[in-house]
Amino acid sequence: MMMDFRSKSAGQNGTGSAGEAVTADQLTVIRLVERAAEGDVEAYGELYSIYLDRIYRYVFHQVRDKMIAEDITEEVFVKAWKAIDSCRGREKTFLPWLYRIAQNHVIDNLRRRRKQASIEMETVGEVGITQPEVEGDLERQELLGVIARLPQNQRQVIILKFIEGLDNPEIASIMGKSQGAVRVLQMRALAKLRKYLGGGK
Repeated sequence: MMMDFRSKSAGQNGTGSAGEAVTADQLTVIRLVERAAEGDVEAYGELYSIYLDRIYRYVFHQVRDKMIAEDITEEVFVKAWKAIDSCRGREKTFLPWLYRIAQNHVIDNLRRRRKQASIEMETVGEVGITQPEVEGDLERQELLGVIARLPQNQRQVIILKFIEGLDNPEIASIMGKSQGAVRVLQMRALAKLRKYLGGGK
């Protein structure tokens, strides 16, 4: 059961296409974060309404379980509310901050579910696969099952890049990595996806 931070006036959800919510209403979000950091519950309720679907979708694509995704999403927003004061002066980075909280909870959950959570970091060469190819494949629901087979960091990059529609600087901020490291993870992930989609193991 999701926690209801939403105010009665929060009619807009701002969760249309990936990326649109942040750019179209950036000033509004900044002001809401400023108010929330001052203890305004109604302002935080509006932030909850704006970003609930995005955070839930991001979590669900990693844990692949509706109830677990709902629980983690609730935990994310509760933790964010408790720490909202830390956003003072950094209002523009509120969404990446939410994603980082969500990712930490996802990792904790996956570690509990499978103790041997080790991330494979093999070196691969250049691969001939284009972003349009991946974006076209992502329209097919079965690809989500293939993405779930990727190592954690690679799966996170693919979800943020091709499902959430974020760019490399945003992904680097969320993951706490350099843009170069994000590009390497993306390349490795695309190599694995091509292999899996081609029938490899």
